[in-house]
Amino acid sequence: MKSPICDMLGIEFPLFAFSHCRDVVAAVSRAGGFGVLGATAHSPETIEQELTWIDGHIGGKPYGVDVLIPENMSTAGETNVTWKSLEARVPAQHRDFTRNLLSKYDIELAAPPVADNQAQPFDPKWALEMLEVSFHHPIKLIANALGVPPKEMIEMGRQRGVPVAALVGAKEHALRQVAAGVDILVVQGTEAGGHCGEVSTMVLVPEVIKAIKKVRDVPVLAAGGIMTGRQMAACMAMGAAGVWTGSVWLATVESETSEIFREKMIAASSRDAVRSKGRTGKPARQLRSVWTDAWDSGSDSPGALPMPLQSIISRDAFHAIDRAAA
Repeated sequence: MKSPICDMLGIEFPLFAFSHCRDVVAAVSRAGGFGVLGATAHSPETIEQELTWIDGHIGGKPYGVDVLIPENMSTAGETNVTWKSLEARVPAQHRDFTRNLLSKYDIELAAPPVADNQAQPFDPKWALEMLEVSFHHPIKLIANALGVPPKEMIEMGRQRGVPVAALVGAKEHALRQVAAGVDILVVQGTEAGGHCGEVSTMVLVPEVIKAIKKVRDVPVLAAGGIMTGRQMAACMAMGAAGVWTGSVWLATVESETSEIFREKMIAASSRDAVRSKGRTGKPARQLRSVWTDAWDSGSDSPGALPMPLQSIISRDAFHAIDRAAA
């Protein structure tokens, strides 16, 4: 299963593995694929530690870094927005709803300490600083989700000869990304875990490939619900240059997930995932839970707040939920 993207990045086969776990990234790259570290939850200091570890365990194989710089957020255009300043914007109604929901299941809501200068969730400046740190390491790809990468990110890649990838969930998004100058498109159907659109992978991939050929020939990686070699072959038969995978790695022993979550992932069926705004404020596919049901269809739900405010609520809640589960 060779494609031109293999020569572009120096890999044996075009299987891309997005993971927040450095062990998964190193293992996939060593095996001949391409590991991509999700950096969203990191700081410039911790990303340095992670990439140093990867450099020492990846055997000289290529890998990349993925950041999340949303094009549209409720704080867009604002400067020096901190986690603590955002906390003051969360309505009491949403705080009470969260506290009462957890209390119903005997879970005590406790907020971990946050530094005064802690950046807001998905802070663009923070992400660009992490990319600057990342370029001190031999990364071979940078990727962005939730919109067109900022010009600074695209320029970073061009100056260093590193391809820039972008995730898209609609044909219109793909055309904007190509016009902006990205080098690789990750075309992600609604089956995908995390932030996703509404169009299925089977429909979206050929639609995007056909549309962008009229503008510029950009390699397309198919994403969304791809768990097996047969699915990978099907995507490449549709014209994709390879596949971008993520959720499949959550069930591996190398993954950073807890044993409880891993068991739930393995036990879940294809009907157990839902698209919910309850975690970040933007639609994201995740396992259905009491949390998603309460925010999406609960009679007393105040409705999810826009990104990044919903993350202020959900981070502390999920911290408490994970602690109680453990």
